[in-house]
Amino acid sequence: MRKIFSYLKKYRLRMSFGLVIKIIGTVMDLAIPWLLSYIIDEIVPLGDVQRIILIGLLMILFSFVGLFGSVIANQMASKVAKLFTTDLRHDVFKKIESLSSRQTDEVTIPSLVSRMSSDTYNVHSMIGMMQRIGVRAPILLIGGIIVTLTLDPILTLVLLTVLPLVIIVTYIISKISIPLFTKVQQSIDDFVRVIRENIAGMRVIKALSKEEYEKNRFHKVSKELIDYELSSQKVMIQLNPIINLLLNIGMVGVIVVGAYRVNGGDILSGKVLAFTTYFTIILNAMLSITRIFVTFSKAAASGNRIAYILDLPQDLVPVDNLKEDHSDNYIVFDHVYFSYEKKEYNIEDLSFSLKRGESLGIIGATGSGKTTIINLLMRFYDIDRGNIYLDGKNIKEYDLQELRGKFGTVFQNDAIFSTDIYDNINFNRNLSDSDIDKATKAAQIYDFIDGLEKKYDTPISERGTNLSGGQRQRMLVARALANNPEILVLDDAASALDYKTEANLRKNLKENYSSSTTFIITQRVSSIMNCDKIIVIDDGKVKGYGSHKELLEKVKLYQEIYQLQMGGGLNE
Repeated sequence: MRKIFSYLKKYRLRMSFGLVIKIIGTVMDLAIPWLLSYIIDEIVPLGDVQRIILIGLLMILFSFVGLFGSVIANQMASKVAKLFTTDLRHDVFKKIESLSSRQTDEVTIPSLVSRMSSDTYNVHSMIGMMQRIGVRAPILLIGGIIVTLTLDPILTLVLLTVLPLVIIVTYIISKISIPLFTKVQQSIDDFVRVIRENIAGMRVIKALSKEEYEKNRFHKVSKELIDYELSSQKVMIQLNPIINLLLNIGMVGVIVVGAYRVNGGDILSGKVLAFTTYFTIILNAMLSITRIFVTFSKAAASGNRIAYILDLPQDLVPVDNLKEDHSDNYIVFDHVYFSYEKKEYNIEDLSFSLKRGESLGIIGATGSGKTTIINLLMRFYDIDRGNIYLDGKNIKEYDLQELRGKFGTVFQNDAIFSTDIYDNINFNRNLSDSDIDKATKAAQIYDFIDGLEKKYDTPISERGTNLSGGQRQRMLVARALANNPEILVLDDAASALDYKTEANLRKNLKENYSSSTTFIITQRVSSIMNCDKIIVIDDGKVKGYGSHKELLEKVKLYQEIYQLQMGGGLNE
């Protein structure tokens, strides 16, 4: 939590001012019962009505000062909590953006979502409560005890006998509750994951008539979350009743001892009345402190989860003085090995090279490692062995933004955002209108856009659901082309296109973007037949590398794929 609290440093002045106001208002509230005792014991016996009215007005003034002080201080506390949470969320979001794919895989996206939402909300609640009740309750508690000592030390000692028990109970229950709240937040991660998957895959679920199955799956994670919440609440709900019991026992003791002392003439009745009022104040202060402990327990669990993200090391930092490639090749994979789980290699002994402007087709079965090659080239993951060179320089020496700025990419299931067409293509890269027009024409989406009423300003719904599959893919291709990339990656970018549209796309790329070094990842032989080089990959291993003609002559797996897709003949 120390890291989380460090975000409050910039608001110290604002918090200090609020603290002073809160203290003044709380002291006013503490003074009122004492003044009441003074009226009953000292002034009423004298029959001085004028002094009674004067002190009564003073009590009213103190009440208004306490009221307005609390209101102003609470408003300031809410402002600090809001600003604090905004800063925290911005930093967490910034950190999440900087995480490597490996770190994102380890934490999981649903967990990142819940840490950004429910965890930061728990911390926000704690910061607000600490400033509002966390200041007032201790002052009322300590101040109440001090004032009662001035009224009657013996009655105060009766009260103080129960306070150590209250503190011990609060500590024990808080110690038990924090791990339970951590489990609750982890269960929320699973809950968010299931909801996210169901919403994203709603059409698939309906198409396969799996609604009942998903209802049962949702019920399972929902029940698990409820069970953890009930377990934590069962612990925390014991706190208030136990403290109430202890303080009520103390109250009975105070009343009994006070009655004896009044009867013996050792104390006046006004002081006993004031004492019971202070006891109520102390009781409410203790209950408020227990509320703080409940909120703090939740926030401590959430704060630790947030701090874990903030403390994750930068995974993909540039490395200096690595060996260079002195060939005239633009991209070189030199005996590359890689494993996601660090158990079995997903890519094994991969070597190939491309000159600037050449095209490489990558073909293979689903899960064979085609997309992994691009993930390694763009350094979403670091390789385990070997080297990858770009323009003679090891990719580990590049700043990540510089490296990835060389690419225009279309990934599988790529994202369309809920903004307009122009923003989806431009993507805040300050591209010229001519570059965007050129890209949309090459991607064969220009005529569709031009036929819309609002053209580039046409809004796109979330995930592009108001577009057809082919329109989405062509828009994604336009986005990849719009910055005239040095390296163009098309990962299954034509799966929703008919053969004629795909053929025209390949023709446009060759005519207008021939300087781009192109990677085409596909399962269609027709998509890569004209590539300069082709890799046939199976289970992470290269089964063939060469031109289309060379692979047809030498690689059995490529021959089989070609025969299945192209109708059986091997002759061109």
